[in-house]
Amino acid sequence: MIQALFEIDPAIDVVALARKFAQDGRVQVRNILTCETAQVVRGILQRETPWGIACQGGQDGPHMLRQRDVATMNLAARRALGTTIHQAAARGEYAVQFSQYPILTAYLEKWAPDSPQDLLLEYINAEPFLALVRAITTMPGLLKADAQATLFGPGDFLSVHSDSHKEERWRVAYVLNFADPQWRPDWGGYLNFLDEDGDIVEGWRPRFNCLNLLRVPQLHQVSYVPPFAPIGRFAITGWFRD
Repeated sequence: MIQALFEIDPAIDVVALARKFAQDGRVQVRNILTCETAQVVRGILQRETPWGIACQGGQDGPHMLRQRDVATMNLAARRALGTTIHQAAARGEYAVQFSQYPILTAYLEKWAPDSPQDLLLEYINAEPFLALVRAITTMPGLLKADAQATLFGPGDFLSVHSDSHKEERWRVAYVLNFADPQWRPDWGGYLNFLDEDGDIVEGWRPRFNCLNLLRVPQLHQVSYVPPFAPIGRFAITGWFRD
């Protein structure tokens, strides 16, 4: 019997979710996939994904380093990159670091044809998933989505930003969460939403089998993951476009 890879849970209450999204401009869809296929996706991220690094420190970047590039970096280069990122964050500039695999780029450049990651991109852009997102957001013009696999481990973070990339035709940002089901608040990695005064008005814990949708632009961040946190905040992220 062939193992299913990506099946939407039929019990999703689209009407209630659409009402919430219309009210807040964001919504969290728990149990987005069937439990069995969610476990399969987590396994792909945990065991079959060649993680590189995404990082930026102010005007230095963004950098997208493949796994092989990271493996050949010497210790001095790693430390210099980390210092640049941390100094930019200390100055209040945009800064970010996390592990990533650029699913769309890998697909277009044929890094690993017919890989599980390629199939996930196709499922995200297939009509059942697109139709669900259109219904929840009441944006019938959404046509496609990009994707990257992300892993926020100890020391990783994403500083406050709004995703105001109108030229990219971004309409809705998404995070398909496949985090450790026992993820604790003390381990950080929350998706936080902020008002214009910098106050956190809502925060979502990293969860397993959960889809976050947010209209953009909208101020948000991923909070710092402390050194004692486990390796377990896996996700697939990107933007739906019209």
